[in-house]
Amino acid sequence: MLPTTPRVVGHRGAAGHAPENTLASLKKAAALGARWVEFDTKLTADGVPVLFHDDVLERTTNATGLLADTTLAEVQMLDAGLWFAQEFRGERVPTLDAAIAQLSVLGLGANVEIKPCPGVEKETARTVAEVLRAEWPAHLPAPLVSSFDAGVLATVGNSAPELARALLVLKIPGDWQARLQDLGCMALHAQAKHLTSEQVAAVRGQGYALRTFTVNDRAEAKKLFAWGVDAVISDFPDRMAFEA
Repeated sequence: MLPTTPRVVGHRGAAGHAPENTLASLKKAAALGARWVEFDTKLTADGVPVLFHDDVLERTTNATGLLADTTLAEVQMLDAGLWFAQEFRGERVPTLDAAIAQLSVLGLGANVEIKPCPGVEKETARTVAEVLRAEWPAHLPAPLVSSFDAGVLATVGNSAPELARALLVLKIPGDWQARLQDLGCMALHAQAKHLTSEQVAAVRGQGYALRTFTVNDRAEAKKLFAWGVDAVISDFPDRMAFEA
């Protein structure tokens, strides 16, 4: 069954208010009234899924190099908060396990984006799917798995077919429906700036959910909702409180 998300989903937690993909960001999203969040998952060098967006460490930590070359023990020594603001000094890169435990406490649903490091796409997909199957709390809404990588979604479908899946795209391709059908996806997540009202109508008319990212402007959100999108994914979920 397709998870029904609220109309506002916090992007990387609440990335406009706290360092993205951290427990602090998940907590901030909940404090701002979000009921669902989106975050990114990748594997460390020793195969542990963590919340992280980039292939490189330097934008969101105090280190340089590749996440794929960094073990969990090394990752957990990094500061993932200071780059954002002094008040977040000492914030760590969380494991997927830790994030799920935090979601359980906060009562948050989640869109788990699988964003693999190059060369470990299938391993990342299988590992994340296994963790979600084994550890997802029964009292939370079922998770939604998304990815830009069709191979990742196919692997998740084979490993854990019960997990709902969404294909991420920047621009909606002409063969979008065939892609969703081939991958067993129930939703399409598209970049807001490339969307048209006709595309929204077409996707929704075929019974698929359509969510859009990254929407931080209230007027843009209102326009997109008028077009019929199911949800906006926002760094500032509090700005969208009129639809939450």
